[in-house]
Amino acid sequence: MKKNKISIISIVVVLLAVAVLGIVSIFSESVPSPSTYATFWSLVPPLVAITLALITKEVYSSLFVGIVVGGVFAANFNFEGTVNTIFHDGVVGVLTSSYNVGILIFLVILGTMVALMNKSGGSKAFGIWASKHIKSRCGAQLATIVLGALIFIDDYFNCLTVGSVMKPVSDKFKISRAKLANIIDSTAAPICIIAPISSWAAAVAGFVDGEDGLALFVKAIPYNFYAILTIIMMVGIVLMNAEFGPMAVHEKNAVNGDIFSDGKNHDNDIEEEDNPQSHGKVIDLLIPIISLIVFCVIGMIYTGGFFSGEGFITAFSQSDASVGLALGSFFALVVTIFLYCIRNVLDFKSCMDCIPEGFKSMVPAILILTFAWTLKGMTDILGVKEFVSVAMQSVSGNFMNLMPAVIFIVGCLIAFATGTSWGTFGILIPIVVAVFQNTNYELMIISISACMAGAVCGDHCSPISDTTIMASAGAQCNHVNHVSTQLPYAMVAAAVSCVSYIMAGFIQNAFISLPIAVALMIAVLVLIKRVRKEA
Repeated sequence: MKKNKISIISIVVVLLAVAVLGIVSIFSESVPSPSTYATFWSLVPPLVAITLALITKEVYSSLFVGIVVGGVFAANFNFEGTVNTIFHDGVVGVLTSSYNVGILIFLVILGTMVALMNKSGGSKAFGIWASKHIKSRCGAQLATIVLGALIFIDDYFNCLTVGSVMKPVSDKFKISRAKLANIIDSTAAPICIIAPISSWAAAVAGFVDGEDGLALFVKAIPYNFYAILTIIMMVGIVLMNAEFGPMAVHEKNAVNGDIFSDGKNHDNDIEEEDNPQSHGKVIDLLIPIISLIVFCVIGMIYTGGFFSGEGFITAFSQSDASVGLALGSFFALVVTIFLYCIRNVLDFKSCMDCIPEGFKSMVPAILILTFAWTLKGMTDILGVKEFVSVAMQSVSGNFMNLMPAVIFIVGCLIAFATGTSWGTFGILIPIVVAVFQNTNYELMIISISACMAGAVCGDHCSPISDTTIMASAGAQCNHVNHVSTQLPYAMVAAAVSCVSYIMAGFIQNAFISLPIAVALMIAVLVLIKRVRKEA
């Protein structure tokens, strides 16, 4: 009964918030007409979905409610138009996108490979090997961070690969699934956004017109405060044992044996993984993972024209990550099945039985991703890009030295509301280049970096972000638990980053600004540790 009251109250709160914001948007000078296109209303559907998800702790219905609100606005409150928009332009539209289907294929194949590695005993063997070499919870978390930092090619690939490899190790040392998801998420986008050879570098470079996009990306790395400070914060919290917020509760529960913090008995799940059908060896995990990395890299440069004469960097920068990951994971799956059959680890029938198992394990992630993509489609139909573009250009002429901090905050809000970092790049980077080009080159670099950092920050905080969803899937963590435990960490890193961008806007020197930002982050961690100790 109490839960129902909370749900009703949360829905009423959301509706009131939308009504108030709608009244504000009507009286705003930036709204040229009562139409919802390219107005504040374009941000309402994702805000409704996110608010409901955080309050009710139920992500599927929350996302669908947001989609319905977007469909209603897009169809101008026409019933037939709303239904067509939701299903034809929305759900069916995103599932007929070749890029999205490629990602779903990659998800299913990776889920199948995880099932194969578990059934073969490779995961268990690796867990036993790791437990002999990793002696503490701190060591297990640091090893996960290092692995995440090494897999910098693509964030989707990072999330699912690191999760499948390190889950047995984290379980042995009683690390909560929420903390594992946080480490995975914090070594996915933040690592990719400061790695020149990654799908993210290629995406950013593609949004810069009239400039050498890859060169600008490299120059912006020292100013990417959120990504750098998130990594420093994560390592600092592990070394200092300074967990705070809901994460501290999850970690305490994990030490007491409840790694999911849901009060349920998961012994059957653990026994299924710990009692595989075959006594595999560490090599039965390493060869599939290594083949996955190698084939995915080959697949990505293949789509970029490497085998047609393009250079490696050029091929990588113009690659199609979706197709490349799908191709690479398929060939890695073939190698894995062939390896297990040759070594008599599993017979062919057992390997085939893992395909539906892998698909089943990825169904929650696929469903959330589909809804999240559909919700983003609603905001695109409502003209969120045009609304933000007009709003940014209207304030770009004032307070130029504060623009990096403003751009960082705007990037956070857009990525949080839309759940996409790359979409945020596409909105903000062209505006930044147009504003600062031929005026202040260094401030343009800082602002581009602020855009990237804000996009990653908002992506980190948003429950409808595809990377956040992938991190939950990789760690097999409840999605809302992952979001709620990671949010306080992301907010602290965001606050320090915002202050750092204010300073950088005036200093305009990376060799001075970055050390100050790092020192500020360490000071905040020390303060948090001291406050926790005194509490």
